[in-house]
Amino acid sequence: MTLNQELDASQKEKILELKLRLLKLIRRSVYVYRVDCGGCNGCEIEIFAAITPLFDAERFGIKVVGSPRHADVIVFTGPMTRPMRVPAIRAYKAAPDPKVVVAYGACGCSGGIFHDSYGVWGGADSVFPVDLYIPGCPPTPCATIHGFAVALGLLHQKMKGEHYVEGEGAGVRLKFPEVPISLRKEIEREARRLCGYWHGRQIANQYLEFLAEKDPQKVDKRVKELLKAEKDARLVEVFMKIHRIFLDSMERVAGSA
Repeated sequence: MTLNQELDASQKEKILELKLRLLKLIRRSVYVYRVDCGGCNGCEIEIFAAITPLFDAERFGIKVVGSPRHADVIVFTGPMTRPMRVPAIRAYKAAPDPKVVVAYGACGCSGGIFHDSYGVWGGADSVFPVDLYIPGCPPTPCATIHGFAVALGLLHQKMKGEHYVEGEGAGVRLKFPEVPISLRKEIEREARRLCGYWHGRQIANQYLEFLAEKDPQKVDKRVKELLKAEKDARLVEVFMKIHRIFLDSMERVAGSA
């Protein structure tokens, strides 16, 4: 059971006319009802951050209400899970027509990382006719206010949606595929352990560029040049440790040959 079935041209035109009339009436005051369809609550945190005095969404007349019967806009967050599908449909039907439907966050837009889970139908548009998508994981309060401003016609949306379907067997090509996976993992883990996720990743990628040459002598030469030019003693120590991982792996390969 879904409410996103195909409508004929006359029905679509009538619904659009009613929604445009609604937007003219609510431009200075809009009531929003939120439905969590099974997310992690990250989107809820950002929505409630948007209505705090810091971001003050109410200056645009945007108010969150506790009942769908008071709502002009219904916001669906999280992937459309099986247990929440029927309650979400009930909330949608309880809101007076015409209403604006918003898919909020990556999960609300497409199902997010849970899109192919056995308990997930997909995004909100798998059940409801969505009028506006606000992407993000989660969207920031600024993106939230911008999305509602677009929905209310206060701003013109310059970005256009694009739907992508992953083909069979599609995948992401690794950087530096020449480096063995086991060695790569060991270097990345050590770099992240020493320097944290972000800086460790940058350092590991810089070192993996050297390994892409496949010549141990050239790798050793480039690392020594880097260590000689580097002024930060902490980085020197990190590069020496991950270089030792490479040298140990070369010794193991030579010993097994």
